[in-house]
Amino acid sequence: MKRGFYTIMAAQFFSSLADNALFVGAVQLLRTSQAPEWQQAALVPMFALFYVVLAPWVGAFADAMPKGKVMFISNAIKVVGCLMMLLGVHPLLAYAIVGLGAAAYSPAKYGILTELLPASQLVKANGWIEGLTIASIILGVLLGGQLVGPAVSSVLLSLDMPFLDTGIDTPPEAAIAMMVLVYMLAAWFNTRIPLTGVDMRPMPGNPLILMPDFWRCNMSLWRDRLGQISLATTTLFWGVSGNLRYIVLAWAAAALGYSVTQASSLVGVVAIGTAVGAVVASMRMRLEHATLVMPLGIGMGLLVILLNFIDNVWLAAPFLVLLGGLGGFLVVPMNALLQHRGHNLMGAGRSIAVQNFNEQACILALGGLYTLSTGLGLSAFGAITAFGLVVASCMWLIQLWHARNLRVDGAEVQRLLDIARQDDSH
Repeated sequence: MKRGFYTIMAAQFFSSLADNALFVGAVQLLRTSQAPEWQQAALVPMFALFYVVLAPWVGAFADAMPKGKVMFISNAIKVVGCLMMLLGVHPLLAYAIVGLGAAAYSPAKYGILTELLPASQLVKANGWIEGLTIASIILGVLLGGQLVGPAVSSVLLSLDMPFLDTGIDTPPEAAIAMMVLVYMLAAWFNTRIPLTGVDMRPMPGNPLILMPDFWRCNMSLWRDRLGQISLATTTLFWGVSGNLRYIVLAWAAAALGYSVTQASSLVGVVAIGTAVGAVVASMRMRLEHATLVMPLGIGMGLLVILLNFIDNVWLAAPFLVLLGGLGGFLVVPMNALLQHRGHNLMGAGRSIAVQNFNEQACILALGGLYTLSTGLGLSAFGAITAFGLVVASCMWLIQLWHARNLRVDGAEVQRLLDIARQDDSH
């Protein structure tokens, strides 16, 4: 791997670490303010909101300037969201601003991979970036849990700045303040990312022009025989994973009586499994074999339902590792295949923006379903069952869709697989 790749990895690690620790801090901030359960569940879809709303523009924004600069600006926006929470803005609104920064960050993070590396290294690079992202989820959730816990928060709150009243008086506020520093560290790494030499594509004078262009790119991927399957699969995976963080927190509280600090360790356990699955997939899978992993998505949905029957942490831990492992092995080859098709069809930044739009729309939809379920009084166990059934059913339909493509247009599918095989060997 080129030297700049590892700088990108460091920047991504710290930014994602702060994202996940901040999520735990925001949940605890709502709990300590006696906010209703649905508001805590709504944190996930609120984070996804700007991914969906700004999807036509963030890809073009990422392609209009060096991607290291885009990532720096994005981390600055995340800092603003943290400061809004500390200044008393409602956590749901402030967390949406952090999501705005993440929405701008993602096309640059993934798009720079296709600029820096050849197609033959994309699966390996995705294994690295997904593995490190999952590691940051593990450590971020654990860090957030510890920061809002009594042991660490008491130390943080005892620190005073001379002649300055920070207004930070509670454990979740102290945790959020620490995340400002982590985002600043990530931003520093962004300044060290080298230029790739790829020509920039200037933003048009009239931003509304980008809407039909985005729609064309979106439809181009959905019409592509491999793009549509990989996009549908990764969309569903991230819809599940995006909401699983809160689902595990809610399940641990209902089934095990865990606090946020205790439950955060179980979210980390899921991420450990995902990291293992991602690493194994990066070593074992090739682009042309990516569609073979689709049945794992059905397994993920069914395992989510089985979570309801576990009330022992010693059984829960290996079960959650297995759940995460299936997801990690599923997403790495599918993500690489999607990037490959998107890069060929429309360019890196726009492709990732389309991917983010669909994936975050799924997070928004599934998160909205879960939030609505809790708002209507459905127990955590009932909401988890509904969630798992939707996931397993959707993945089954995607598998039937791919089987139909092979029957109706097998020659085109094989041609695209041959292109992937040729590029993967270079």
